[in-house]
Amino acid sequence: MKSKVKVSASLLAADFSQLASDVKMVKEAGADLLHLDIMDGHFVNNISFGPEIVRSLQGKTNLPFETHLMIENPQRYIKEFAEAGSRIITFHIEAVKNPKKAAKLIKLIKKAGCSPGISLNPPTPISRIKPFLKNVDLILIMTVNPGFGGQEFISSTLRKLRELRKIINRKKFRVDLEVDGGINQETAKMAVSAGANILVVGTYLFQSENIKERIEELQCIE
Repeated sequence: MKSKVKVSASLLAADFSQLASDVKMVKEAGADLLHLDIMDGHFVNNISFGPEIVRSLQGKTNLPFETHLMIENPQRYIKEFAEAGSRIITFHIEAVKNPKKAAKLIKLIKKAGCSPGISLNPPTPISRIKPFLKNVDLILIMTVNPGFGGQEFISSTLRKLRELRKIINRKKFRVDLEVDGGINQETAKMAVSAGANILVVGTYLFQSENIKERIEELQCIE
């Protein structure tokens, strides 16, 4: 039996004046994860929020916190986000130039008690992350250029998804394949068909009049 597609609700699209309320809303609507985009104004142009916001949501929901570090020097903040309640911590391979440092960062995330993930931007080839597939729990493929919500899905990223899914299945790696950016009902179908099993969804969820129905529709994609 095929596992359902998981939906990770992106906090970046929520109403920051009522975060706790919006987090409760997506939990009750059936979201599987809470996606936290951490931006530093350097690795990407935008600035979002830090560990204190994550910590403030502890006790407000039992959704697993999936922290996506779109920052330079991610090693400096692993411990802080782990202590703030993160369950999954994903860093960008583009922020780690040396493969040995990437391996060290994965170990650091595991030592902090979190599941490690690696993300890559649309122009980055999957050859950059192939050596780490057996050591991580999640690969996050950016389907837009990172930094801002509400962008259009880049269809050329589907080729990466297909290739990674073939490798993961052939090697029998226990790795989730996630997509982030421009996800709606149409692009979600394309991403799932290409091999994704987790969808990061922001604007498409939070601007919906019926979030529960929208999440259920995404989770039922085959």
